Amino acid sequence: MALKTFNPITPSNRYKQLPSFEEITKSKPEKSLLRPLKKTAGRNNHGRITCRHMGGGHKRKYRLIDFKRVKRGIEASVVGIEYDPNRSARIALLEYKDGVKSYILAPLGLNPGDTVMASDTAAAKPGNATKLGNIPLGTTIHNIELVPGKGGQVARSAGQGAILSNREGQYALIKMPSGEIRKINTDCYCTVGQIGNVEHMNVVSGKAGRTRWLGIRPTVRGMCMNPVDHPNGGGEGKSKSGGGRQHLKSPWGHAKGQKTRKKFKSSTRFIVQGRNDGRKRR
Repeated sequence: MALKTFNPITPSNRYKQLPSFEEITKSKPEKSLLRPLKKTAGRNNHGRITCRHMGGGHKRKYRLIDFKRVKRGIEASVVGIEYDPNRSARIALLEYKDGVKSYILAPLGLNPGDTVMASDTAAAKPGNATKLGNIPLGTTIHNIELVPGKGGQVARSAGQGAILSNREGQYALIKMPSGEIRKINTDCYCTVGQIGNVEHMNVVSGKAGRTRWLGIRPTVRGMCMNPVDHPNGGGEGKSKSGGGRQHLKSPWGHAKGQKTRKKFKSSTRFIVQGRNDGRKRR
């Protein structure tokens, strides 16, 4: 994927970098795989805001993605690569030999006309899904299950890819995109390859309106608020948190940089090396 730039004839065009969509080969989605998508605007079932800065945005429909790769042992051909407004990755429409269609996350290098398959004996090529115990070491993978049969949960966004680094007994050691090394059961399924749209991280919207189209509302800094609204608010002039030099906090009182992971979380025993282990701390 490449990014396209624009002549700076307006202020918004000066730094704007948008996807070229050259990898998109199919413009209209498969109607049988669309579902209504209701927006919450960050509110829960009581109408209270539980996630700030959400609201508005363009109307969308959800595309049903086959994270489990339920049809095993049957070859499928790639009909086309599509844009999905609900995620950063592109999606690929598959058609199986029995006529069933489904969507999967499109890995890098997957093109229309290619054949993919999900089975215990599938070859390690992009788009194929198989168990972690059947993949050669050093292979880049995505859409990884954490529990056998639950469906892929890890490495699902644009450009993401984990690496199968080793195997110890019934566990495979996976180097996550964050740098964390985690043990996952070798019976868990994953998809071979790196997810496409790798330049997504370099996209620059160029104007505030495009962010509103995505359903993201403006974010006001806490230092601009009053003390009643935020721990960092108040003070005469530009001050650090209420006129003093207190440590910056979130609206819920967490100091910035404070660990939020539960100390005795049950899944901690599967982490061989944390994402921050071994890094120089300043």
